[in-house]
Amino acid sequence: MTTLADLHRAHGASLAPDHIPLHYGDQAREYRAALEAAVLLDRSHEGRLRLVGRDALALVNRMSTNRADALAVGEGCATLFTTATARIIERVEALRRPDDVLLITHPPRSQSVTEYLQRHIFFNDQVAVTNVTAQTASFALHGPTADAVAAQLTPNAPDLPLYSSVALVLGSHPVTLARRKPLVGAHWLVICEAEAAAAVYQHLLALGQPHGLTPAGSLVYNVLRIRAGMPSLPELNEQYIPLELGLWDEVSFHKGCYTGQEIIARMDSRERLARVLVRLQVSAPLSAPQPLTNSGTHVGEVTSAVTSPLGEQFAMGVVKTAHAAAGTALKAGDADVIVGDLLGTQPEWLQGASGA
Repeated sequence: MTTLADLHRAHGASLAPDHIPLHYGDQAREYRAALEAAVLLDRSHEGRLRLVGRDALALVNRMSTNRADALAVGEGCATLFTTATARIIERVEALRRPDDVLLITHPPRSQSVTEYLQRHIFFNDQVAVTNVTAQTASFALHGPTADAVAAQLTPNAPDLPLYSSVALVLGSHPVTLARRKPLVGAHWLVICEAEAAAAVYQHLLALGQPHGLTPAGSLVYNVLRIRAGMPSLPELNEQYIPLELGLWDEVSFHKGCYTGQEIIARMDSRERLARVLVRLQVSAPLSAPQPLTNSGTHVGEVTSAVTSPLGEQFAMGVVKTAHAAAGTALKAGDADVIVGDLLGTQPEWLQGASGA
């Protein structure tokens, strides 16, 4: 029986210890394919939690920042679990499917989020939370032609809203197709049962061949993420509050109470943020994390930095708002750093007001 790891190796992959491809021998080719056509990535190491029962949506809604209780079948949202001081525990994507709610977590956090939710189930709640990461697999499509590849699975895919999902059959295997925030072009996730992973992967490659679909690894994914200014594990942790990372679109200011709500609401009502997530312009390789300074004063942190396979430099960081105006010159060690644009979604009062 051909396994998914066997398929990756057959395409020239170098695998990480968790069997996720790091690259396929030519990262420049993978990167160009992502920018010009589409790439297929194995994202099976991302966490997948299945919530079943009458109160599945209610649990997510009362424990996280976004409005989740009114999601219809096929709809979804991104939302964040936060501490009592509004610090980030995890960002998840919630997909309401016909028989459950599926939560997608970052790779190392599936079990901790499972246990976190289980601890907050009330006595009368009708909901069960199961970590199904090991029993399932997932693959991501990225790039300008990713919509065209997704349209091979269902013709109306390009019209589906963000975080919406549909149940399909690929070959003889049930899959879930979901739209996600783009890094370059469009971004789709295909989720299947683990035993079908190799067959689904082969189907996707075959369907995508006319659209330039190319296997790619997690090293190129990291370049695309930082290039797009998308926060991930270096940013999504208890050092930061969602609004500081430009995640305003993943917070509802018109819903019932959730852990950390008071602080987040106060930051919005006072129209004040101590720091913001910004793109950093650099001309040489930069390490992360490391402090950012202005005239010797600590003003922030480089959180993510990478050199692309084509030699480009991409970086992002969290900077005190007073030093976050575009064009501000900073230092990271001895390296010169220029503040670029604010990342994520921002309120009108903050756009153009950084540094004021």
